[in-house]
Amino acid sequence: MQTNTTGILCSTLARTCVAAAATLGLLAPAAAAGWEPTKPVEFVIPAGTGGGADQMARFIQGMVTKHNLMKQPMVVVNKSGGAGGEGFLYVKEHNGDPHKIIITLSNLFTTPLATGIPFNWKELTPVSMLALDEFVLWVNAEAPYKTAKEYLDAVKAGGDNQFKMAGTGSKQEDQIITVALDKFTGKKFTYVPFKGGGDVAVQLVGGHVNSSVNNPIEAVAHWRAGKLRPLCVFDDKRMPYKEKVTDTMAWSDIPTCMESGVKVDYLMLRGIFMPGGVSQDQVNYYINLFKQVRALPEWKEFMEKGAFNQSFMTGKEYAGWVEKAEATHKTLMKDAGFLAQ
Repeated sequence: MQTNTTGILCSTLARTCVAAAATLGLLAPAAAAGWEPTKPVEFVIPAGTGGGADQMARFIQGMVTKHNLMKQPMVVVNKSGGAGGEGFLYVKEHNGDPHKIIITLSNLFTTPLATGIPFNWKELTPVSMLALDEFVLWVNAEAPYKTAKEYLDAVKAGGDNQFKMAGTGSKQEDQIITVALDKFTGKKFTYVPFKGGGDVAVQLVGGHVNSSVNNPIEAVAHWRAGKLRPLCVFDDKRMPYKEKVTDTMAWSDIPTCMESGVKVDYLMLRGIFMPGGVSQDQVNYYINLFKQVRALPEWKEFMEKGAFNQSFMTGKEYAGWVEKAEATHKTLMKDAGFLAQ
């Protein structure tokens, strides 16, 4: 497995399209002309509560409501069963219904590849990439490891399955990164799956596991409280956010894993899809809606708090990025032995 292959997901395409939309002018109704919802819009989350996707979707719902960006209400629904497959199949089954949208993460690819469920992202309609989410290697603040090198050297010196890595779901992005670390260290972690990133962070705080690769937003509260310690970020450059999160550190102070010699980088999609069979007019309504959300000062604060990569795409550019990301995940999962037989 070429562990740095995932750089395709974060360097080549995404970094060239950083949120120009966030600088658009004053807010206006999402449907200045054309189609708009005629009943409540169901915002589906194919993941559990407390994780990064859940937090982003609920934040968006709050901003849409606060700023009256839609005439109809937006209702958030978690459908996390089957590693998110429940949510994807649900939206697929509502072909042609413009009152359903879904926030996607990498389980858009990993779940069908790992389980063989009858779903492919091409059966949905791409709307927009909202951002890309970072992954950070975390340990408990009371652990003796101050750097990624110190921790992974300890893993190398230990026995197989001696160290426990907590993650969200099985054969998903967290476990893909863990397998990459297995290959780097030459030792196997015991991978312990949980339903959501919130649960993962709590387990690490409680000392029930040795590490996690949680997204920043899933662990930031525990880091600020002095319960967790970030060792490195799985990206090819440091995060740009320089405001202090703790008394001594900002996101930009976290070294890349590559700085510690760990050639693993990975970013996760935070994007929006609709069911298949919808019109371009309906897609354009939601593109405009999310541009307005991204123009809010609260969005900027949310992005900084969660240390997101602020990439934004729509249309053919977005669909092309997703297609390349799917091919990359297929290669990574094949190398890891995660593909459904």
